[in-house]
Amino acid sequence: MNTILLNQNQIKELITMKEVVDICEKTFKGFGEGSVINPTKVNLDLGETSGFPPYKGFMNAMPAYIGWTDTAGIKWAGGNLGERKKLGLPYITSLIMLINPKIGNFTCILDGAFITNMRTGAQTTVALKYIFNGGRSERKSIKLGLYGAGMQGHTQTLAISQLFDIEEVRIYDVFKVAAEKYKEDMKDVVKGEIIICNTPKEAAQGDAIICVTQSKDKFLLDEWVKPGTVVFPMGSYQECDDAMLLNAKKIVVDHVGQCLHRGALAELSHKGKITEDSIFGTIGELATGKLSVGEYFDGKIVCIPIGTGAMDIAVASIIYKKAKEQGIGDTYSFVQD
Repeated sequence: MNTILLNQNQIKELITMKEVVDICEKTFKGFGEGSVINPTKVNLDLGETSGFPPYKGFMNAMPAYIGWTDTAGIKWAGGNLGERKKLGLPYITSLIMLINPKIGNFTCILDGAFITNMRTGAQTTVALKYIFNGGRSERKSIKLGLYGAGMQGHTQTLAISQLFDIEEVRIYDVFKVAAEKYKEDMKDVVKGEIIICNTPKEAAQGDAIICVTQSKDKFLLDEWVKPGTVVFPMGSYQECDDAMLLNAKKIVVDHVGQCLHRGALAELSHKGKITEDSIFGTIGELATGKLSVGEYFDGKIVCIPIGTGAMDIAVASIIYKKAKEQGIGDTYSFVQD
């Protein structure tokens, strides 16, 4: 049986951000209904936090089964701030492999970096939709505080613009030239003003504050953020101070087991200060109506969509279906007759 091979340029022609948001919403509902199977990701530390090997990188293995597309697969993905950065290559590298779950043959192999960036923005958008609708009338506009003007900053903004009119973005990046490029790139996506901030504190305003950085510093302080704000610390490290997490009115995640071991909650989880009981619920439970965050004007919601293989596999499965219908992509037989 032939396997379809798709490169990044082909993938870009086959999917839009609007479609990715819809796919992620359906997949979150699958999480809530129990029709998505998503084991906790396996992390291979290649010097991201360890001393050996000294490559300043990591890779994750992320398998999943998606009930609503009846597809299974695995994403092999990671980041590298060592030699890859020196060569001027993007931080993220990724490959996705799909299988037919009935018979186990590999149906498609795709570049995963573009899909990763797109679905990460879409996750935030779906979470905002259900957090806001839980305690307020359906809102059409939003103000954002954004940390990180790289690819993730761009795709977060693009995804949110699919469901909301963005009245304002306050953008902060340690490299001001990156923030300036973001402002130019996003001028037609953001309906309101894009404000480049000179200090981290200046960006800590808005209906939602989104952190998509590679920082190992806890730069976002709880005291800066007003009650009624939704905070998304989405980097590989904590990004916000301990008080932000410990004082949160509610903590919402995409995958409980995974979020306790990587990302914003990991350090406090390892110290026993945050446990599974500290987590209010999942985005999937919000999307299926099993939970609602209710009114939270006197506190803050911390939402952590750490990223699951399920979102990647779901998006990839729709791309594969389109590619097959349109005759796009090369094919290869890994098993010779």
